[in-house]
Amino acid sequence: MEHIWAPWRMTYIEREKSGGCILCENPARNDDEKYFILYRGDKNYVMLNLYPYNPYHLMVAPYRHTSTLEDLSDEERNEHFDIVSRCVAVLKKELNPSGFNVGINMGAVAGAGIEDHIHSHIIPRWQGDTNFVTVVSDIRVVPEALADSYNKLKGKF
Repeated sequence: MEHIWAPWRMTYIEREKSGGCILCENPARNDDEKYFILYRGDKNYVMLNLYPYNPYHLMVAPYRHTSTLEDLSDEERNEHFDIVSRCVAVLKKELNPSGFNVGINMGAVAGAGIEDHIHSHIIPRWQGDTNFVTVVSDIRVVPEALADSYNKLKGKF
């Protein structure tokens, strides 16, 4: 049996669960580098996903805590999708991915890990970014540390 070392995973397993909403708490802490917040708009912000599917997996979330798309004001929704488009443009320019997965998971049955606070996912994809590990063992290997990803994208928005 081969072993894949993912020491960063222990941080996730042992983390103290606040019981609160990280999408509300993280921007309020005003430590963008620690929480990998790359951009702040008036109503929404961009952060790297702390537990990504792929390198440079971004999330766009409104500051206001709401779980549904229809509860966003026109201003919040318009800015949200403008920022999603901006994320795609930045990732295209900086990383030249082959494609993207962009989406919103609403509700636990739809795959929402944080179902009480709506947010969009922007996941760059490259030809060949999946390999045998994903197919045979239901594991995703993310080849870059979040801090390195943050530093590459910091200031690009």
